[in-house]
Amino acid sequence: MRVAMGDSILGGVAIGPLRFYRRRKNTLAEVSSDLTAAEEWDRFEQAREKSLEQLSALYEKALEQVGETDAAIFEIHQVMLGDENYLDSVRSILETQGVTAERAAAVTGDNLAAVFADMDDSYMKARSADVQDISRRVVNNLIGAGEEDLPWEEPSILVAEDLTPSETVRMDRSRLLGFITHHGSAHSHAAILARTMNIPALVGVEVDERWEGHLAVLDGHNGCVYVDPAPELLEAMAARQQGDRKRDSLLSGLKRKPNVTLDGASVEICANIGSIGDVGLALENDAGGIGLLRSEFLYLDAAEAPSESEQFAVYRRVAETLAGKKVVIRTLDVGADKQAACFPSEHEANPALGMRGIRFCLEHRDIFKEQLRAILRASAYGTVAVMFPMVTSVREVRDAKEVLEECREELLQRGTVLGEIEVGIMVETPAAALIAEELAPEVDFFSLGTNDLTQYVLAIDRQNPKLAPFYNAQHAAVMQLIRLTVEAGHRHGCWVGICGDLGADPTLAEAFLRMGVDELSVPPAAVLPLRQKIRGMDLSQKKG
Repeated sequence: MRVAMGDSILGGVAIGPLRFYRRRKNTLAEVSSDLTAAEEWDRFEQAREKSLEQLSALYEKALEQVGETDAAIFEIHQVMLGDENYLDSVRSILETQGVTAERAAAVTGDNLAAVFADMDDSYMKARSADVQDISRRVVNNLIGAGEEDLPWEEPSILVAEDLTPSETVRMDRSRLLGFITHHGSAHSHAAILARTMNIPALVGVEVDERWEGHLAVLDGHNGCVYVDPAPELLEAMAARQQGDRKRDSLLSGLKRKPNVTLDGASVEICANIGSIGDVGLALENDAGGIGLLRSEFLYLDAAEAPSESEQFAVYRRVAETLAGKKVVIRTLDVGADKQAACFPSEHEANPALGMRGIRFCLEHRDIFKEQLRAILRASAYGTVAVMFPMVTSVREVRDAKEVLEECREELLQRGTVLGEIEVGIMVETPAAALIAEELAPEVDFFSLGTNDLTQYVLAIDRQNPKLAPFYNAQHAAVMQLIRLTVEAGHRHGCWVGICGDLGADPTLAEAFLRMGVDELSVPPAAVLPLRQKIRGMDLSQKKG
C-alpha cells in the first residue's frame, strides 16, 4: 500500500480505480503564416466568438449543477475573452511576428498565465488556470479540435496534473468518483466547483504515473490517498463512505424543513461566510440567510483597498443570489490576527486590544464611507443589514450611525435608489454585553461574537495554542453575558443572534433556545446537522 498526502477540497470518501486524464497537447510550430495579419485576426475573432458561445452553454449547464454563484465563473471567462490586454497582445503578436492566430493566442495565454502564477496573492495565483482555460479553448477552435471527455467508461477516480473549470463542469458525473491533482489550489475555480458539486477531491498530491488502473481510496476527511489499500483499511473506509452517504441522505431530507422543536419553538439558522465562494455552500445547505458576511476578505490579500464599485459588485451579487433572504454584512474588521496588506500597520504591543473593528473604521472614515456606500447601494437588490464590530460604547454606535446617515444622504443626492437596511452590532466585548440595555435602543439587532467574547472574558489569547487547556467557551461567565444580552435586546425589540463558534455547538443548542436566541449563524456545513438537532428537541420537558 502506498500513501500520498494533499490538500482536501471536500470531506468525503471515494473508492475506485485511478485513471489518468491527459489533456491533448496542441503542438503549434513557430512558423510564419501564409495569411496577412488582418486575415489571421479575422480567424482569431471567429474562434473567439465560437468560444463565447461555448462558454455561454457551459454557464447554462453549470447553472443547473452548481447554481448561479459558482456558474458565474464562466461569465468571468467570457469577460476575460474581451479583456483589452488579452486582445492587444494577440493583435501585437500577429502584426509584429507574422505567426498564425493559434500561435498568437497560445503565447498570449502562456504569458498572462505566468503573470498570475508569479503573484503572491493565492487567489490571484489561482487565476492562472482560468487564463490557460480560455486560451486553450480559443486555440482548439482555431485548429478544429473538439472538446475532450473522459476516455474511460467505468466510474473512476480521476488523476491529473491540473483541471480547469470547464473540464470540471463538462465531465460526466456518472464516471467521476473523485479527483486528485498534482497542481492547483483550494482557491482555484475548479476546486470551488468541486466543493459545490460535492465531489471528493485532493490537490497538491505527488502523483505517480504507475498508479494508473490501481485501486485507491481518496480520503477527503484526512487529505490522503491510499493506493492498493490493505483489505482492513478498504473495509474501514467503505464503512465510512456508507456512513457519509447515510448522513448526507438524512440531512438532505431536512432541506426546506423548518427549524422547529417538537413543542413548537423555532429559531433561524443562517450561515457565516468569508468569501464569495461560500455563498453556494450556504444555499446548498439550505441556510436561512447570511448571518455574517466577513467583508474583510475583500481587503486582506489586496495590494490596494477595494473601491466602492468593487465592493458594491460583490455585495449586490450576494444579495441578488440570496433572493430576499437576509444578508448581514459586517463592516471591515481588521487588526489583531487579521492584518490587511493594503493598510499600513503600526506595531502594537497588544493587537487584540488595539486599533481594530469599529475603532479602525472611525479613525479612517474615508475607507469606512466607501464601504458603507457600497452596502447601502446593495440594499436595493435584496434584504441587507449592516453590522458594526468590536463595539464597546454607545458613543461608537452613534458615531457609526452618523457616518452611515451621511453616506445615505450623499447617495440620495446622486439619485441612487436605496432599500431599507437594518443596523446592528457585534456583541463581542464584555463592555458591550454589560451595557446591552443602553445599546439596544440604538440598533435593530445584536449578534453575539462568542469567539472574541470568550477571549476577552477569560483574558485568554485564543491564538495561543499553549492556552488551549484554559480556554472554556462554555464558561459560566460567558454564558451569563450571553443571557444578559438576549434579555436586554428583547426588552427593546432587538432580535439577537449568535455568530461565533458556540452557535454551531449542538450541545448548546437547547440552552440557546431556552434563552430565547432568535438566530444561530454557523458554518454552512453545520446548518443541516443543527436543524436535525433542533427538530428533535422538546423544550417543554424540564431539564435534568
